[in-house]
Amino acid sequence: MANKNRYFYRSPTGTFGITTPINGEPATHGNGSTLGFAAQSPEQADAFHAAGVANGGATCEDPPGWPEGAAGQLYLAYLRDPDGNKLCALHRPAK
Repeated sequence: MANKNRYFYRSPTGTFGITTPINGEPATHGNGSTLGFAAQSPEQADAFHAAGVANGGATCEDPPGWPEGAAGQLYLAYLRDPDGNKLCALHRPAK
């Protein structure tokens, strides 16, 4: 099983993450790194995801939605672009 250490840089407008790949495969562009973009709503994250798929991207990880996890309540929409980069639109509701 792969080491699940994750390192994130978060700002009000996005997130950059570097991890040991959770699928056990070697680290490459888009495997062990994620570019994250802040979404103002789940609908905006869904629109990001739909536009990516319509333009040659592919869903990766789970479908867009509210995952269970220690990071608190987040709406995530993961996507691989046509070059294999892993992108994510994320919405964190106000507390």
